[in-house]
Amino acid sequence: MNRSMSTIILILTATTTALIGGLFYSYSCSVNPGLGRLPDASYIAAMQSINKAIINPLFMMSFLGTLILLPLCTYSNYSAPASLRFYLLLAATILYAVGVFGVTMFGNVPLNDALARVDLQTSSALQIKEHRLAFEDPWNSLHRIRSIASVGTLILVILACVLGRQSSEDYIL
Repeated sequence: MNRSMSTIILILTATTTALIGGLFYSYSCSVNPGLGRLPDASYIAAMQSINKAIINPLFMMSFLGTLILLPLCTYSNYSAPASLRFYLLLAATILYAVGVFGVTMFGNVPLNDALARVDLQTSSALQIKEHRLAFEDPWNSLHRIRSIASVGTLILVILACVLGRQSSEDYIL
């Protein structure tokens, strides 16, 4: 792959990684604390609404785009001997795939799916409270993991941008 194409892919990768990291960060700073203050039924209704609304092209562009662009970017920056940029991007790819995408798909999404099945019209106040208890703390714990992983991924991508194509022996981190 030529150098200019590799640079374009790196810029796109950094952009989508920053977008998804910002989304998870904003949830941690504002959305989750705000929702946590709601009564049980309102909390569940709000999360059900958010979980439907977030599946949209802009979210998918950053969430899945990062999952696609990171390995492509890593591949496009491979050379022999491997550069520090390559290793940083490889670490970012693994961290994102496991800590963000994996945690979301195998942790948060199943919890979201279970919450979507809660019928607020037919559930008692006690059932609603039980559903919230089964959802909120586990979901927030998983969200903290993917938030930290997404910020870590972004830091690795930024380092890859800044440190360039030098040999990995040129830097001691």
